[in-house]
Amino acid sequence: MQETGATGRGGARGGVGRGIGPRASEDRGRLDRQGLPVRQVLSATSLAAAEVLAGREGLERPVERLNVMEVPDILPWVKPREFLLTTAYPLREDPERLPGLVAQLADRGLAGMGVKMGRYLDDLPSGLLDVADELAFPIVRLPDHVGFDDILNEVLTEILNRQASVLARSEETHRALLQIALSGGGWPEIARDLSELLESAVLLSDADRTVQAAAGLDGLKGALRDEGILEGTTVLATDIAAELDRSGPGAEVGRGSVRAIGAPIRAGARLHGRILTVEGARELDAGDVIALENAATVAALVVTKEAAVAAVESKYAADFLHDLIAGRVADETDVATRASALGWQLDRPLVTLVAAPEPSAPGPDDDLTERTAAALRTAVLPGDPGAAVVPLSGSVVVLAGAPDTADETRRLASTLASEGRENAGRPIGIGVSRPVDGALELATSYEQAERALRIGREIAGAGAVAHFDDLGADRLLSLIPDQEELRAFADEVLGPVAGEAPDDRELRRTLLVLLEEHLNVAASARRLHVHYNTLRYRIDKLERLLGPFTSDPRLRLDLQLGLRILPRFRLVPPRD
Repeated sequence: MQETGATGRGGARGGVGRGIGPRASEDRGRLDRQGLPVRQVLSATSLAAAEVLAGREGLERPVERLNVMEVPDILPWVKPREFLLTTAYPLREDPERLPGLVAQLADRGLAGMGVKMGRYLDDLPSGLLDVADELAFPIVRLPDHVGFDDILNEVLTEILNRQASVLARSEETHRALLQIALSGGGWPEIARDLSELLESAVLLSDADRTVQAAAGLDGLKGALRDEGILEGTTVLATDIAAELDRSGPGAEVGRGSVRAIGAPIRAGARLHGRILTVEGARELDAGDVIALENAATVAALVVTKEAAVAAVESKYAADFLHDLIAGRVADETDVATRASALGWQLDRPLVTLVAAPEPSAPGPDDDLTERTAAALRTAVLPGDPGAAVVPLSGSVVVLAGAPDTADETRRLASTLASEGRENAGRPIGIGVSRPVDGALELATSYEQAERALRIGREIAGAGAVAHFDDLGADRLLSLIPDQEELRAFADEVLGPVAGEAPDDRELRRTLLVLLEEHLNVAASARRLHVHYNTLRYRIDKLERLLGPFTSDPRLRLDLQLGLRILPRFRLVPPRD
């Protein structure tokens, strides 16, 4: 929009722009999208003879409009990013006001001031140039022979031409990037095409700062790391990400050997990542900022679209899994068709794993479940691309090809627990089923895995990994509805050693090892790392407290049951 002509008491003003822009202090560290820097304004033919008297460090301040000072009280009539032209006529009677006026103009975000000397003001007041230098506010002596109209016309024409060029280039970039989204492309295609359009390197990172797509970075990763833009070669530095999030599109990062601009990738209030372009042979300019902003918008659109598609697929997958574990699917052809659509391979021996992250608060935590599912997909799918990993009611169900041995199945479960814990930041409990021959037996398989998970948590607490085949008597104990009766039985059988005092825990552990070693004193002493005679003393003490368990098999069975029940209510030290 063009703004020209007289504007009230402020005198003549012409300009283009978006209305009131940000203050100059907010512009520092951001590449301007609209105006010309003061340095470029002074390259105009009408200003060829102009002289910078002070404030040279502010020559990069952006200029979007020009204004002419015709009244002493000019402050109500100025706008940010204006370059003020004056003959000092309004202050001819009181030129000592100029230093204070310059400070106020700088505070309002003006780009600088051009003064015609000689007619109304022979010399600038003392202190003016010092204030301008301190504030990096350019003070320019205008040529005597050039009228303000000449300066206004030439500079405003240049600003209009610049904006027209930026808009044309923005339209070209927008069309190219939008076509990526419409044709089903993703972040790698955005990085590739934007890199070609800007003739510079481009990278996109996710919300966790990990670089997910890049183009043109060959040979630059070391420099980006040295400049502090990257941590290593695949993670955006924390402070750089924070600066992009805070400043928005056009934020400049790196001013040493590498210069780059970036923008956050947002959809509404949700941050999906950041996009960064690194300056190459061509200097980054205002058009690049708009291109980058367009790319961030399209990247957010791609993420949103992918999330919507994933949500539909997840719903379809969850419905199918519900049908399988409820035994509502009896047709192998139907199973094969639906499984194939999801990329699952279910016509083979399978094992079911149910993983559940420990929530930080009661109630469902969808984000935690999704993060856990993503971590398990990363761990499972590279080695078993036909596996299914589906969030379901606060847990994650994995249908994987059955390993050859039970030990391999246990290792798989332990790996998934470790990967899930690292990604979710919380313990991950996992229950593992027995192998089944195919999809039509998954109802049984899921029930086994779910029971293993629940019982494992009861016995070992958060993060337990339990295999259905290892549950033993706990499977039967879990079916007893009266949990208080179970606890009373354990307290009654274990009696004096059922407490939590250190001596009680030591005796309970000794008893457990003895029973597991079938009363073999030598083997038990080795496991407990105690002397043979020390163990004999403990056995005598245990028999005084609990009865003659070394000679009474029924008492031994009761004690074994008590030791298995007690952890459900009071966790004990783990076994060797």
